[in-house]
Amino acid sequence: MCGRFSRTSSREVLAEEFGVARFINVDLAPRYNIAPSQTVEAIIRDGAEKRLGPMRWGFLSSSAKESKLAPINARAETVATTPLFRDAFRRHRCLVVADGFYEWQNDGGRKTPHFIHLRSARPFAFAGIWSLHREAAGTRMATCAIVTCAPNELMAPLHDRMPVILAAAARDRWLDSSTAEGELRELLVPFPPDEMEAYEVSTFVNSPRNDSAECLRRVET
Repeated sequence: MCGRFSRTSSREVLAEEFGVARFINVDLAPRYNIAPSQTVEAIIRDGAEKRLGPMRWGFLSSSAKESKLAPINARAETVATTPLFRDAFRRHRCLVVADGFYEWQNDGGRKTPHFIHLRSARPFAFAGIWSLHREAAGTRMATCAIVTCAPNELMAPLHDRMPVILAAAARDRWLDSSTAEGELRELLVPFPPDEMEAYEVSTFVNSPRNDSAECLRRVET
């Protein structure tokens, strides 16, 4: 699964990496410990233009009334057929921007947090789906979920799922409204493990109230 991640890259780096033309309602201060129900930065395509703006992490359909049950992940194997997600999979796909994510390895009842990132140290994109939800006050908020898949060889010792990280060449196809469903499914695969690194971090990251560079500090083992 994916339950916590970081996004520390600057506006300039994100514009270069993803070809974003417009940034809407985001300040892009570094964030080291993004948790469910918080705001994330996501990219959508509006015509030929890519826009980056805020979404709340936790997927709600346009008609949902209960926000506490909003799922943060959608399984790659069923995202196209699950009633809650299938319309978003077909029509509302996004890129959730990150620099790394956390996973907790269960070792005899002790859960040890690890930070996983690309060896290139570049930002990357989770495959996401989104929905425009109407709030009680009458305002509308975009909400999203991150698609997960089976783990690669790096992630398997840590967890039985991992977020779908889209290769650079796959991002435009994921955002393109004309991409066929079969081709979309082919994109939802584990990222190459030799392009990733995982290392142990301290339990400081366990609390989402902690949001500083200390979350990324490597624990020497």
